Amino acid sequence: MISWRTGWRRRRLRRFDPAFLRADAVIFHIPTTPVGVQLAKRPGQTWIAWSAESEANYPALADPEFMRHFDLEVSHRQGADVVIAYCQPDDWLPLAPLPPAPPVYEPAPAVFIASSRFDLSGRTSYVRKLMRHMAVDSYGRVLNNRHLAEDQGRSTKLELLRRYRFTLAFENSIAPDYVTEKFFDPLLVGSVPVYLGAPNVADFAPGRDCYIDVSDYAGPAKLAEHLVGLAADPERYARHLEWRTRPLAQDFVGMVQEQRLPAIERLCRILRARA
Repeated sequence: MISWRTGWRRRRLRRFDPAFLRADAVIFHIPTTPVGVQLAKRPGQTWIAWSAESEANYPALADPEFMRHFDLEVSHRQGADVVIAYCQPDDWLPLAPLPPAPPVYEPAPAVFIASSRFDLSGRTSYVRKLMRHMAVDSYGRVLNNRHLAEDQGRSTKLELLRRYRFTLAFENSIAPDYVTEKFFDPLLVGSVPVYLGAPNVADFAPGRDCYIDVSDYAGPAKLAEHLVGLAADPERYARHLEWRTRPLAQDFVGMVQEQRLPAIERLCRILRARA
């Protein structure tokens, strides 16, 4: 039996919760688990830390004293016992040829979509400065200057990204392995991600030269100069799309194939093996 622990408030914690005591394994959703929680661990019980968020957002994930309470980890981190990746297997598998990039683009070279003001990466400030040097269409609530006629969710977003040469794929925080759909979605539809986020993003790339790393440039002015130059030179820009005509990187394929089995099922396999 597996018990979930999520959404706790301290006053609701019960040391002798019958379900908790009977469970063979207990999953703690770290973003909603108080760091100071005090619970007795039944002998033979397995505790699992579960989170898809970065340690920059939830520092408890990087706190050895806190994490020592858990026997297994389910997270986006590559060292976790069960890895949750943000790429969607149904998008990339089976490994059919990717659709061609669109022949017509919007006048602005880049698009930015962000509605959450949660920002530990400095992305809002960076984009604001970038806008002083080049045209950026922003559709989210942050730095908004364009509006959608209708929004049907992810399908609308993907069709929107297809119309731009570059997508500003800026994470809300910067931490190793924290590479979200902001990176994968533009790759899927033929827009080049301009990435601000995980320092090891190269480990998640499906092909060579498929993205532009913000950290390679001295600042927004230099990055804008490079992007505007690429947008004006179809031959140079096309080099960032050549990966779409080649086999996907084997490490990327392995990561995507692993995600075909839901994380909870992969966890249960580990638990059965430990029994």
